[in-house]
Amino acid sequence: MLRHFDESPNHVEVLRDRGKDEQAAKVERAAKIIHPVAVTQEKPLGIGHAVGLAEPVLDDDEHCFAVMLPDDGIEPTVAMSEMVWVRQEHGGSALLAVEVDPAHVSNYGVFDIETTDDDRVKKVLGMVEKPAAEDAPSNLVATGRYLLDRAIFGALRRITPGKGGELQLTDAIDLLISEGHPVHVVVHNGIRHDLGNPAGFIPASVEFGLRHPKYGPALFHDLEAIMEKYRPELG
Repeated sequence: MLRHFDESPNHVEVLRDRGKDEQAAKVERAAKIIHPVAVTQEKPLGIGHAVGLAEPVLDDDEHCFAVMLPDDGIEPTVAMSEMVWVRQEHGGSALLAVEVDPAHVSNYGVFDIETTDDDRVKKVLGMVEKPAAEDAPSNLVATGRYLLDRAIFGALRRITPGKGGELQLTDAIDLLISEGHPVHVVVHNGIRHDLGNPAGFIPASVEFGLRHPKYGPALFHDLEAIMEKYRPELG
């Protein structure tokens, strides 16, 4: 996957020779976006453990870093920029939260929060993992976007592994909060797609396709035909 970001002059040359300049430009652009460094988690020991493996590859002047879990599709993508602003204003770490139906909070990690002067920014007092609906401190739940201070690495070394020896990132964040480390959430004003299962991945793919200027119109008409075909059975 990381080779997607490698320079590929031979590939670009072939595309240009075939008159596919638009595709060639995309291949060239990919190599300019980031310069990835791979860190491998040999055993499934939790997200916290995976995050801890990144510590040696950070430069000394990199005081915070982003964690973006690929099974959460977040739009608009400015959410991370908003989290950077929150860290600049409040210090510490910033997370992204979404509002869910209170009846469904038991499926998520739920934030215990305190209001701030900004309606979309909340101070985090703690996190409750998959509470019963009547026990949930709010209906704001965690998503796979974190902007973490380097202090998280020390916290990860001090928490106790859970089931299967896994280190939970939320446990380390809770430890930091208990020690006075500022943690805030940005309440996401947009779309979240759960890409970790077919029920979320399929509609997300359809929505992305419909918004594409080249493929959207044809996909829309194809979907109309498919809907009519299955309406008697599923409608």
